Amino acid sequence: MYLLYIGNKNYSSWSLRPWVLMRTLDIRFEERLTPFPTGSSFGLFRSFSPNGRVPCLVDDGWAVWDSLSIVEYLAERHQGVWPADAKARAWARSATAEMHSSFATLRNDCPMSCGVRVKLASMSDALKHDLFRLGDLWNDGLARFGGPFLAGDHFTAVDAFFAPVVFRAQSYGLAFEGAAAAYPKRLLDLPALREWYAAGLAETWREPDHEAEVRAAGTVVEDLRASA
Repeated sequence: MYLLYIGNKNYSSWSLRPWVLMRTLDIRFEERLTPFPTGSSFGLFRSFSPNGRVPCLVDDGWAVWDSLSIVEYLAERHQGVWPADAKARAWARSATAEMHSSFATLRNDCPMSCGVRVKLASMSDALKHDLFRLGDLWNDGLARFGGPFLAGDHFTAVDAFFAPVVFRAQSYGLAFEGAAAAYPKRLLDLPALREWYAAGLAETWREPDHEAEVRAAGTVVEDLRASA
């Protein structure tokens, strides 16, 4: 059975991607959660992950690291990771690669913390640009392939890669236009996303650097997490 090493569910957006994909597609795995330490995580995560980061998938002793590499490794072994239609698959891979390499302002200005609600102190032009592009991308996929997911009627890797964004939308009150407006709630209602969210709320770990990043983003108006 696969082993999937992840970080805290409240914070770890990169861990969420393969986790929600495997859960939703019923690809069996054993979860190994290691909380983020204060300061550098490299030494701690290096014991199981070659690059000292999460997520890391281990298959029969063989480590596969980086969320995109993990998805491609799974796609070679399991049906449904990518859309069956060639054009939808090409679009999904392009959108996934864009999410993997872009949207730096969104990541920095709205750090993932599932259990809090934050009123942003401000919204820079760069953040507005990221949100515009996200809405544009989502609307394009939903229109091209008919929804309800980005590349058609099934949840695939491209949806998994945007799962952290819908948690950010919930935490920071981010809004989108057109068909994209309903997409975050659609993902948040999935059983796997609800499972991840409930586990994130139940966590009592607090990592000071992550907490400071959230406070720097704006005013925390609600903290739904279990007491530290």
